[in-house]
Amino acid sequence: MTQSKQHAPHIYLTAEAGIDDALSVLDRLNAGRPREERITLTALLVRALVLTLPEEPALNAWWTDAGPELIDEPTIGVAIALDDGLIAPALVDSAERDLAGLADALRDLTTRARAGRLRSREMTEATFTLTNLGMFPITQFAAIINPPQVGILAVGRGEPRPRVVDGTVAVRTMTTMTLSADHRAVDGAVGARFLGRLKARLEVPTWAG
Repeated sequence: MTQSKQHAPHIYLTAEAGIDDALSVLDRLNAGRPREERITLTALLVRALVLTLPEEPALNAWWTDAGPELIDEPTIGVAIALDDGLIAPALVDSAERDLAGLADALRDLTTRARAGRLRSREMTEATFTLTNLGMFPITQFAAIINPPQVGILAVGRGEPRPRVVDGTVAVRTMTTMTLSADHRAVDGAVGARFLGRLKARLEVPTWAG
């Protein structure tokens, strides 16, 4: 992390997204599921990233001595808190899993990470990282890029906020997303388009089932 902050010129972009419809989709998909098998918002965010990153491929890349190396298929790393620190292993085959499959894989990954049983490829294959602190009273934060990746998304707590809808102020469940990107590989316009696409995808989650 020290090396990342010293050598990667971080830029930060922030956007809000309404997640009421996404939460409604999760409620519907989780109806009748045992608690331990429920699809989480983190899994939904991973799926949204898998769909959005190919639309802005500069963010799905590794930085090398020769410059950015674009990766064809997104593999999402997910930050997991351990007793002695933080780790962000890869959800291998992220792009090939549906929401339920991602939720299952995420539970398995978290369990094995906390037991110290991660596989070597899970420590090296992530092309982009998600860190979600929505389960804590954290509204917004910015994360440090995990080398050799060039981007990481930090997601804060979903909470009721006033929002103008069709000219009228209404209360909606909103979350704040902050993209940290390596400015050597990604400029502000690319990051802004990425957040715009992700925001639109979360607010109209027809893709989620």
